[in-house]
Amino acid sequence: MTLRQLSPDASDLMQVLDLIRAAFAYMDGRVDPPSSMHRLTIEDLRHSAATGEVWVIGDPVGACVVLTPYPDRLYLGKLATHPQQRKSGLARQLVDRAVQSARERGLGLVELQVRVELTENIDAFERLGFRIVRRSAHDGYDRPTSVTMHREVTGNGG
Repeated sequence: MTLRQLSPDASDLMQVLDLIRAAFAYMDGRVDPPSSMHRLTIEDLRHSAATGEVWVIGDPVGACVVLTPYPDRLYLGKLATHPQQRKSGLARQLVDRAVQSARERGLGLVELQVRVELTENIDAFERLGFRIVRRSAHDGYDRPTSVTMHREVTGNGG
């Protein structure tokens, strides 16, 4: 399956939104506060494609990721794989693309956040070279609700 970057006017952005909703649905009732996926709109994805990068694999879209550049890092968000295509290496390909994008932008790390309840996701990202650098709480919570993870990017590998 082909990895491709979407433009802000790509018709596939609606598929991306649908995929994120389907892939993140298992979190409902499991993470508190609820996933920001519930507030995500097609306009948000268009903005992300214009100011960062939206990458997909497949036609129809079977996996996606949203990359947002900051001065010192590339933020990896909304990594989603269609439930029937999980464990097929698509997420790894998208993480590899994020590392490559960070390197191309001269950024030294890729950052992401994972909800504390999603221990299997934390484990998966650790297997992909990420490490936990901090725990934080959403507004109004007195306990950690998410972990921030980093993967350092080097010139050749990553």
